[in-house]
Amino acid sequence: MSVAGLKKQFYKASQLVSEKVGGAEGTKLDDDFKEMEKKVDVTSKAVTEVLARTIEYLQPNPASRAKLTMLNTVSKIRGQVKSPGYPQPEGLLGECMIRHGKELGGESNFGDALLDAGESMKRLAEVKDSLDIEVKQNFIDPLQSLCEKDLKEIQHHLKKLEGRRLDFDYKKKRQGRIPDEELRQALDKFEESKEVAETSMHNLLETDIEQVSQLSALVDAQLDYHRQAVQILDELADKLKRRMREASSRPKREYKPKPRESFDLGEPEQSNGGFPCAMAPKITAASSSFRSSDKPIRTPSRTMPPLDQPSCKALYDFEPENDGELGFREGDVITLTNQIDENWYEGMLDGQSGFFPLSYVEVLVPLPQ
Repeated sequence: MSVAGLKKQFYKASQLVSEKVGGAEGTKLDDDFKEMEKKVDVTSKAVTEVLARTIEYLQPNPASRAKLTMLNTVSKIRGQVKSPGYPQPEGLLGECMIRHGKELGGESNFGDALLDAGESMKRLAEVKDSLDIEVKQNFIDPLQSLCEKDLKEIQHHLKKLEGRRLDFDYKKKRQGRIPDEELRQALDKFEESKEVAETSMHNLLETDIEQVSQLSALVDAQLDYHRQAVQILDELADKLKRRMREASSRPKREYKPKPRESFDLGEPEQSNGGFPCAMAPKITAASSSFRSSDKPIRTPSRTMPPLDQPSCKALYDFEPENDGELGFREGDVITLTNQIDENWYEGMLDGQSGFFPLSYVEVLVPLPQ
C-alpha cells in the first residue's frame, strides 16, 4: 500500500476512535438518506434469503441442492437447456416402477399398473424439470443479478461515502491548521459520494416493481407445473380405476391342484435300507433297465466341520449381495468364527470366510461365551 493509502487508513481509524471514544460528533446524514439506506438493507437481506429458500423448494434433497449450486452454466446458455442437470425424484421413482413392472410381465395386473404409474412419474419429472428451469431463468437469475450488481454497487457507494465522511470530519476539526482549499475539496468529495449513493438507492427502491414482476413469474411457473401435474395424475387415476373395474368383472380362475403321484406301498416285510417302504417310488417300465449294480450319481458334498467346534446349519439359501458376505446353500454346515452383533455371524465354508445373517441358520454348536 502507498504512503497516501496508509495515511488515509490512519485518518479513518483516528476519526472513528475520536467519534466513539472521545465523544466527537461526526457529520450527520439526513433522515431521508438513513431511511433509504435502511430500506436497501432490508431489501438485500430479503432477496438473499428468498433465493436460498427458493432453491430448497425446487430441490429438497441436500445432495441435489449441492449439484444445483454448481450449475451456474444454466444461466449462461438460456434457451438451450433441456434439463436442470440433476435427476428429479419423480423420475427415479418412475424408472423403478417401470423396471419392476416389466419384470412382473404383462399377465400381472400389478405389473401393468406399475408400467402405467412409471410412465406418469417420468412425465411428472419432465414437468418438474420445466418448472426448475423456468424459475431459475425468470426468478432466481434476476434476483442473483440484483444481489451481484445493483445491491453490491450500492454497498460500494455507501462504503466510499463513509470513508469520505470520516476524512471530511477529520479535516473539519483541523480547520485553521490546514488550507481552506483542502477542507473544501473534502466537503465536495463527501457531497459527491452522498449524491451518488443516494441516487443509486433511489433508483433501486423506485424500480422495485421489477421484483414484483419476477415474483409473478415464479407463481406463473408454479401454476403451470401444478396444472400439468394434476392432468397427468388424473389420467393415471382413471387408468388405475379402469384396470380395477376390468379385473373385478373378469371371472376368477379356480385353483385346481395337480394330481398327486401314486406310490406302491409294497409288502410290509420288504425293507428299504432302514427307510420306511412307503417312501419307495413305484418302479415303472422306463426305469426297469436300472441294474442293482449301478450307483446313483451324487453331488460332491461340501467339507463338513467336526461337530465339536462352533458351527451352524443353513436353513435357507443365502446369496451374498455385498463384499464380505458368505454365500451358502440350504443344508450346508458352516464353521462359526465370530458373532458380529445380534443379527450377523462371521463364519467359514470351504475355505471362504464371510458374514451372514443369523436368521438364515440354526446354531448347532454355539460360540464360547
